[in-house]
Amino acid sequence: MFSDQGPSLRELAVQALSSVETGYDLLAPKFDHTPFRTPDAFLDAVADALEPLGPFGAGIDICCGTGAGASALRRLCRNRITGVDFSAGMLAAARAADAGHGKDAAGPRPEWVRADVLALPFRGTFDLAVSFGAFGHFLPAQRPRLFAEVRRALRPGGLFAFPITAPPPADSALHWALRGFDAGMRVRNLLWRPPFVMYYRTFPLSGVLADLGRAGFTVTHTALEEFGRRPDGSPRCRLVLARSA
Repeated sequence: MFSDQGPSLRELAVQALSSVETGYDLLAPKFDHTPFRTPDAFLDAVADALEPLGPFGAGIDICCGTGAGASALRRLCRNRITGVDFSAGMLAAARAADAGHGKDAAGPRPEWVRADVLALPFRGTFDLAVSFGAFGHFLPAQRPRLFAEVRRALRPGGLFAFPITAPPPADSALHWALRGFDAGMRVRNLLWRPPFVMYYRTFPLSGVLADLGRAGFTVTHTALEEFGRRPDGSPRCRLVLARSA
């Protein structure tokens, strides 16, 4: 499952018994060698879908981690790109990776900001906000606040975009594996402090669209056809497009 450069099972266990922030600080040096890093195929598909809607001036990657999303924002934004995360370790890895790209990389150089995305230090700053694979770290009750903060960080008419995958079929092994993971995480958080919030089945499309609407967004979504369709014809992955009023 992991490369030789990735974390050991012991390191993952230490992370899982830490807080979310401490856990990611510990994991950061090896994070890009795990399956948890957003695959380039997702980043490219999102950038391809957003390109006809741009160009954008300033863009922000919400919960940027080690900065993988910066590659998409470089393609889309002309003036400024920002990555925000609350893990100092992940931001340090992002800065190091960006430095390795050199000054000749296309697009603006990212700035990396340490902040709680439930209390973003921006107001009316960005034309585009994206996020990749981070929403499992937020409980459903936190979604309204998260979306409200993103909306306040956007300029009027700004766009909040993120991919969301369809749940696996109920008769699949992956469905039961994800249910088992979430159940195990709930038990862990009942028995151990500090909590580690990471769930796979707490971000359903219907609930997300409703919360975005209540936060003041006008919401549409489009299929990312690169990832195919389920047997019932529905997309395996959609790009949610939430436009700020």
